[in-house]
Amino acid sequence: MRRAFVVGHPIAHSRSPLIHGHWLDAHGIAGSYERLDVAPADFADFVKNLAGSDYAGGNVTIPHKEAAHALADRLTPRAARIGAVNTLVVEADGRIRGDNTDAPGFIGHLDQSLGADWPERTGGSALILGAGGAARAIMVGLAERGLRRIRVANRSPERAVAVAALAPEIAEAASWSDIPGLLAETGLLVNSTALGMRGQPALDLDLAPLPARAAVADIVYAPLETPLLAAARARGLAAVDGLGMLLHQAVPGFEAWFGTRPAVTPDLRARIVADLADR
Repeated sequence: MRRAFVVGHPIAHSRSPLIHGHWLDAHGIAGSYERLDVAPADFADFVKNLAGSDYAGGNVTIPHKEAAHALADRLTPRAARIGAVNTLVVEADGRIRGDNTDAPGFIGHLDQSLGADWPERTGGSALILGAGGAARAIMVGLAERGLRRIRVANRSPERAVAVAALAPEIAEAASWSDIPGLLAETGLLVNSTALGMRGQPALDLDLAPLPARAAVADIVYAPLETPLLAAARARGLAAVDGLGMLLHQAVPGFEAWFGTRPAVTPDLRARIVADLADR
């Protein structure tokens, strides 16, 4: 029986076992996927001992993504570029490969939600709000998808500069106060901050300057309909919630651990949405 995990601290909130459990059942695979709570002080030993365990690998979440990047024996080019790892795979030789599937997860959800031609329809430009780990993955994903211009705005300018440096040929940093003036030239607006998350302040932003062809994406999925997305829909703009990124980023890991590439289906989404509602 193949085994996989999600490791973090804390970890009880993770929906990953629901996602992977759904796929294991759907494909009739004799496998398991479990939550593991590992404190930061113990994480290096955890990774070191993976090769001798019966785990095929697992997901990595807060606060271990940067540590996993440093501890993996091998990194995919994408993980090396982003500087964080959210997926570990125990390879046949016992070495640990680190990957970052947040970038293709974000893009996969955009493609599914907006259609594969969304970069052309929205004008090939994006504005990312925030400069944390999610913003780094989104920057790399958008650059790989072929966008022509990306701006990243953050309250700490030096962090925005660091994210823009991941794609210097097309990206530039901006200050938080620049956001209203940038919206008129933005085809895709992405909130990568925690603003709008349950228990956090809303992202207070007037979307009136956005072009009619623009789309708005929010990585927050609790609540599923954030104030930002509600404002986008009220303006008649395409709105993309954060749940799809969570679902799509899980696909490559499942394939690596269990040998079958799963699909993000309406049934899976409905199952996670129901769980969010219960909580």
